Amino acid sequence: MFLFIISCNSNAQEQTEKKPNNENVPKSNNSIISITLCQKFETLNNAIRDKKIELGSALNEIQNLIPKIKSEYYKQGGENWKEGTWVFPLQGYGTSAIGGSNGSGYIANGYNYFNGNKHGGHPAHDIFIQDNNQDCEDDRTNKFVNVLSFSGGIVLATEKKWFTTSELRGGKYIWIYDPYTNSLFYYAHNNNVLVESGQIIIPGQVIATVGRSGLNAFKKRSPTHLHFTQLKFDNKFYPKPIDTYKKLLNAKRQ
Repeated sequence: MFLFIISCNSNAQEQTEKKPNNENVPKSNNSIISITLCQKFETLNNAIRDKKIELGSALNEIQNLIPKIKSEYYKQGGENWKEGTWVFPLQGYGTSAIGGSNGSGYIANGYNYFNGNKHGGHPAHDIFIQDNNQDCEDDRTNKFVNVLSFSGGIVLATEKKWFTTSELRGGKYIWIYDPYTNSLFYYAHNNNVLVESGQIIIPGQVIATVGRSGLNAFKKRSPTHLHFTQLKFDNKFYPKPIDTYKKLLNAKRQ
């Protein structure tokens, strides 16, 4: 598979492609679980995002799909990646790059996954890179910054295209399901997405590069950052936000 980086260009309707820096980062065995199951989730996620499905129907589909995906993950050799293995999601950065004061950027009130692209709140931590000229490259290295998978799991949905005229708030995003924590991890505003639906992922694996895609992230007032969210399923498979700040503090750095 040929992988490319899409650079930020405010003069282009869609962004142009460049190669990423993938040196010294873990790689998975590229195991693939049932593509059909993951495609069903991606279709469902898109319908929820675009408000094209009612809550009851959406929840029923999640209740049906997630247990099957979890079972398939373990059948294909997927592992339980416990907390000691988790990796800070930006290569070359640490907790000082997290926005707000002591995790204050996390606001769960008003958020509901089933409100899709129109949700409220900010149940996430924005992790900023040094990019004063907003070209999506680290000012210190003049290279793109790799987004690393925080946990292990399965890629369930991605968005690889984003146009400056789009109102999609997450831009180019990735949803990864971690069977061990029974959670969804969301990585948004990426420059280029480097994984595929159905792919089994390990902690620290390169999954994207940091970008400025998304309705508000693209605007000049927004510093370049990764938007990182964890949603944990309750016993009815309703995804609810979890504050990852302390987990980020304890995560390994690469």
